[in-house]
Amino acid sequence: MMAQGPLLDLRHLKMIRAIAEHGRVSDAAEALGVTSSALSHRIKEAERRLDLVLFTRIHKRLRMTPAAAYMAEVAARVLTDIDRAERDVRRMDRGVEHVVRIAVEAYSAFGWLPRFNLYLRDHLPGIELQVMASVTDDALRALTSRHADIIVTSGAAQPVGTHRVHLFDDALVFIFPPDHPLAGRPFVTAEDIEGEDFITYTLTPEPDREFARLFRPSERYPRWTTTVEMPEAIIELVAAGQGCSALAGWAVRPAIAAGRIVGAQVGAEGIEVPWQALMRAEDKASGPIHDVGAALAAWAQQNGGFG
Repeated sequence: MMAQGPLLDLRHLKMIRAIAEHGRVSDAAEALGVTSSALSHRIKEAERRLDLVLFTRIHKRLRMTPAAAYMAEVAARVLTDIDRAERDVRRMDRGVEHVVRIAVEAYSAFGWLPRFNLYLRDHLPGIELQVMASVTDDALRALTSRHADIIVTSGAAQPVGTHRVHLFDDALVFIFPPDHPLAGRPFVTAEDIEGEDFITYTLTPEPDREFARLFRPSERYPRWTTTVEMPEAIIELVAAGQGCSALAGWAVRPAIAAGRIVGAQVGAEGIEVPWQALMRAEDKASGPIHDVGAALAAWAQQNGGFG
């Protein structure tokens, strides 16, 4: 005897996800391209099939019950998996055997990607690389939700349930506008930069960055002016003369080479930051994700990183 199939179908999952995102029936209906009346009927149908209440109405908004909140998380995963599976099988029809999704922590600098893509085609034909949106602070969630298969991230941390592949070490670089008084120096110390307008990516001290290894030991600090969570935007602000900053060398070298900003070593001894590829622990031994991670490490080491 065959097991009974799901009580809900994709229409219901899309409805639950839309209401979770928009709150109002009218807004969710507009997002789905149906009438409010049709969506209300769909809610009642889902509740009837499950024999429970999914939503309660407060004024003109719907409040999700715990059951609906749980189903919204499941719906997001299922619909994402189906969408990706459909795109993957279409790729398979044109000779792509595997799709590996890669994301880069914080940075959206991909000058290295075309060269690595050519390397990948030569060494791992049949595997296609898909670049996902940047991952800022939760690599583990991105991996477990399968938003990404490989995350390029800085530091030596290895979240539980992941496998780490070392890629390269990269020096932090102070960046300044070309006419800044500190521009042109081979390195800049904490004393040099004390009181300077400084644009930071995060105010959370990290153990291998300039705050912990340069500013705090010397007790000399720049003047924190603003926090900008997009390094590319920081480069634009620095180029416009609105402050200085410290970012990954590989990500700022194109702007330095173009003469838009000037770089200097962070401190007399420099600060090297390790970069790694994180993947799910289940993929560490073999398979296309493992193979792409190994290929990325080999390519990065041959080319001295992403610069």
